Amino acid sequence: MKRIYISLMTIATLASCNIRANRTEQATSGKPDSVTTTTAQKQRPTKEQTPKSKGSTTDRTRVEKTLKELATMRKKLTKGEMILRVARLFIGKPYVAHTLDRNSSEKLVVNLDELDCTTYLENVVAMVLCIDRGLTTFDDFADMLTKIRYRGGKLSYENRLHYFHWWLTDNERMGFVEEISTPNPPFTAVQKLKINYMSQNRSAYDMLRNNPRRVSAIKALEDATNGTSVRYIPKQQLKNVALMRSVVHDGDLIALVTNKKNLDTTHLGIAVWHKDGLHLINASSLTKNGNAVVEPTETLYHYLMARPYNTGIRVARLILPNTGR
Repeated sequence: MKRIYISLMTIATLASCNIRANRTEQATSGKPDSVTTTTAQKQRPTKEQTPKSKGSTTDRTRVEKTLKELATMRKKLTKGEMILRVARLFIGKPYVAHTLDRNSSEKLVVNLDELDCTTYLENVVAMVLCIDRGLTTFDDFADMLTKIRYRGGKLSYENRLHYFHWWLTDNERMGFVEEISTPNPPFTAVQKLKINYMSQNRSAYDMLRNNPRRVSAIKALEDATNGTSVRYIPKQQLKNVALMRSVVHDGDLIALVTNKKNLDTTHLGIAVWHKDGLHLINASSLTKNGNAVVEPTETLYHYLMARPYNTGIRVARLILPNTGR
């Protein structure tokens, strides 16, 4: 039986979702034997201020209510409508970075109230996959979150899918998503991956700083990825035209490709079309967006054109065989 640990924690924000990394949990192996749910406070707790309890059922109740309600609508909504329904449940939740970093050992963290771009995407994806498969319990959701967050569903620091390319590759292998990389155009650009950020910045990571074995494991995974070429849509093509609307669908998973050294992407979100073009529902660290999950009024085209370090987008689509009218 899973145990729920309730911990008080710090609210912290960062300037951007630069990487799926900078984690501080220790690695363990196998399925999680505990789930950490969290409640926000203004100060970082001491050990005495961090009670462990089985008592709170808030997240269980919220998750199960959502899963049960939306499972009955699988044949009434299109795939895109279902994904957007779930994605919009989190609008207004504050942007908080490093929510997976607060434990002394690696646990599955379920935090529905504080989100960065990665944990937002993961929570939406896990919920939608559960709904599609008729899975309606909190434990179902926790198991799904484990499968999409960790390589092969095996919980450990090394198995955490720190880079988006790792996340996409593993989730595609698991049959949860498919990468969209055709037609050409608009997928006219190619990114040759060179991801070394974690191994080259080990001092920035508590769990890497004094652990050469773990650094070696991460570096081996980075090296195995490097040299891979992936197709993406250059940002100049993200205009409100029929071709783009036929290629990128409501509810698609979007990763913003970067030319920053040693990274593959800098931000993630959910695609949604408005009358004026493509927008990105995302957990935003920008003050103008309220440092929260937002469906911005700014189009993705205008957002990217203002950022020279972003070159375009990669696109992935959830595989939902049981959803759609």
